[in-house]
Amino acid sequence: MLLMCAVIFGFMYFQPKDENAQNQQQAQSTENTANKAAAAASVDTLTTAEMNLLDTLTAKNGEITMEGVQLTNKEGKATGTIKIENKSIDLSALALAKSDDPRTQNLAVQAVKKVLEKYAQASAFSANLTGEEKTVPLENDSIKVEISTKGAMVKRATLKGYRAYRTQEDYKNHKSVPVEIINPENNDYSFILNGPTQRYDTRDFFFKPEEQTDSSVTMTMDLEGGAKWSLRYTLVKGTYMLRMEVLQNGMDKIIPTTISNMDFAWHQKIKRQEAGKQFEERNSALYWKIQGDNDDVKNLSESGNKDEKVTEHIKWISGKSQFFSTVLIANQSFNGANFSSTAFDKEKNPKEYDTYLKDITVNSQVEYQSTNPAPASFYFYFGPNRYALLSSYDKFSPKEDLHLTRLVSLGWTLFRWINSGIVMPVFNWLCKFGWSLGLVILVLTILLKLVLWPLTYKSYMSQAKMKILQPDIQAINEKYPDPNDAMKKQQKTMELYKQAGANPMGGCLPMLLQMPFLIAMFWFFPSSIDLRGQSFLWAPDLSAPDAIISLPFSIPFLGDHLSIFCLLMTVTNIGYTYINMQSQSSSQMPGMKWMMYLMPLMFLVFFNTYAAGLSYYYFVSLLITIIQTYVTRMMVKEDKVRAVMAENAKKPKKKSGFMARLEEAQRQAEQQKRAAAKGNAKRRR
Repeated sequence: MLLMCAVIFGFMYFQPKDENAQNQQQAQSTENTANKAAAAASVDTLTTAEMNLLDTLTAKNGEITMEGVQLTNKEGKATGTIKIENKSIDLSALALAKSDDPRTQNLAVQAVKKVLEKYAQASAFSANLTGEEKTVPLENDSIKVEISTKGAMVKRATLKGYRAYRTQEDYKNHKSVPVEIINPENNDYSFILNGPTQRYDTRDFFFKPEEQTDSSVTMTMDLEGGAKWSLRYTLVKGTYMLRMEVLQNGMDKIIPTTISNMDFAWHQKIKRQEAGKQFEERNSALYWKIQGDNDDVKNLSESGNKDEKVTEHIKWISGKSQFFSTVLIANQSFNGANFSSTAFDKEKNPKEYDTYLKDITVNSQVEYQSTNPAPASFYFYFGPNRYALLSSYDKFSPKEDLHLTRLVSLGWTLFRWINSGIVMPVFNWLCKFGWSLGLVILVLTILLKLVLWPLTYKSYMSQAKMKILQPDIQAINEKYPDPNDAMKKQQKTMELYKQAGANPMGGCLPMLLQMPFLIAMFWFFPSSIDLRGQSFLWAPDLSAPDAIISLPFSIPFLGDHLSIFCLLMTVTNIGYTYINMQSQSSSQMPGMKWMMYLMPLMFLVFFNTYAAGLSYYYFVSLLITIIQTYVTRMMVKEDKVRAVMAENAKKPKKKSGFMARLEEAQRQAEQQKRAAAKGNAKRRR
């Protein structure tokens, strides 16, 4: 009985639910069918007015080719086809309210309406909306550029005498391509003219080349009412400079004279040129210089994504990579700008990550008057980041220094001064002998070590004195173990140093004075374009990592390779640390010793992706330092040092002003301490 009740209950409970579900599905299906039928019945068409407008436009312009729309004029009527998803629809069919393929017809109608909208927006410029895109080549001894008739922009800039190597295999197989700083895939720019109600972007229009020579061309748009708007390009002989001039005539008929600015938009993906991608990326960024007789050059961060709004007037803007730059220099200035820089994501877009370094965008304005026949002019620089070359281009700006040399990464002010004033002149002088760059680096290192030898010698002498005094210092520490006698212990220690003629800072100070040179070289070698593509021993390129040992996996921070010069530098550094530790006090904390040995391994991780030339320099420098250490040890005998210290102890010592003030401060501190102790004792009573 219970079983029968359960069956009947289940039947009553589930059956209506199934019927409801079926009814809902049938209703949904009916609704979808009705919607499809309604969609099929809804066919968009072109109105008679729109067809007449197409007749007028094709009669005026001869041909329209845009957005898949290809139209001509025959006997006063517009004819042609519209291509939609590999299908072609005749223009005449778009006036009919019936179609076997309503969806395709609706898309075709939308495409034609977009074309009509563009022509309406272009107004006086509409005759230049269609045309055939071609390129005009310009060339001199240094560079070849291609100017496109679409937008009148530089589509390609190829440097002569420079090759791009992307991998270690490219070096081995001598496989390279010319350095293209920009190409159609990674660069575009335009001027935007502001009318009363419309904005005219030069990227939308076709230009006609005029007055063409091997090194110059004028790209012109003929506008309504006899007006003209042009961009004239001229390659400056023997340079990497391309002059760009805005020329116009009769533009006050189209652009009101009250308009005082013209917008400028620039987008570039900074192209990768080197095998060492990580280091090249660290040296790539968007740079600009504030107008004025100053060196106020700024840049967006080399890492991550960054936006910045600049309100000051700007002299030049640049997309910079490690060794090459694109610079746009205004004859007057840019009136502020919005800058944006975006890093490429390896996971989301591995192809662009491997091809480009940064994605930069610039939106700015320049002064403009429609009555001025030459309202603006600029210089494009497409070329290498070579210090002497960039410095010579100040001649293109007689009113102020351009400071383009700031595009060469030479470090902060002190290190930049050392590099530009000392290191680079010596390096360039050595290069004149025609030696290999590996030999030049070796000789440069030897010269620097010889110049710094007096400081090295003085540092070692100070270390030798401190080592001799170590037993006496230990005796003072044992004599005054009480923390309350810390001041007295310090006084006795200072007296010992004074009598012996030793300075506890004598070993550190000379080393600190050498540090600016070591850091300056850290900036110089990776930024020296002279090292680019220069081989030495097993390294095919001294400006890139000598990644001879490839790993089947990638280690965080270290990468997927091992650089031989970096390994040699690390081994030599460990050896130098061991030698240096022998001259240190045996009472040094064990933890500190391990830290000293850990530092070379940290340098291995840090320098593994850096230029081989830099690792080679540090390797040679450490070898010379080890040799200098042994030579100094042979020259400096402890017995003689003890004798000199003993003679110094016999001489009467005149207190220096500093030592007198120090002793007076210590005496006063001791008195205050004793007074405080007496006061505490009285209060306890």
